[in-house]
Amino acid sequence: MCLAIPAEVIEFLADDMAIVSIDGVRKEVSVALVEDLAVGDYVILHVGHALAKIDPAEAQETLDLLRQLGEYAEAQP
Repeated sequence: MCLAIPAEVIEFLADDMAIVSIDGVRKEVSVALVEDLAVGDYVILHVGHALAKIDPAEAQETLDLLRQLGEYAEAQP
């Protein structure tokens, strides 16, 4: 199973690459598949490639749910 996660675009690089932030973790990714991106936009990220732009509220909700899942998993014996 694969999982795509929200990431915020924080800087553009050469050759259709960008730096994104995934809940504070920075990663260099390809943005070649998504048009009209700006710094501050959120994208769905899968295996180092931005697939689509998404609504910031939706991105935050998904990140919050992922954080809760992580907290739940850590609390399990």
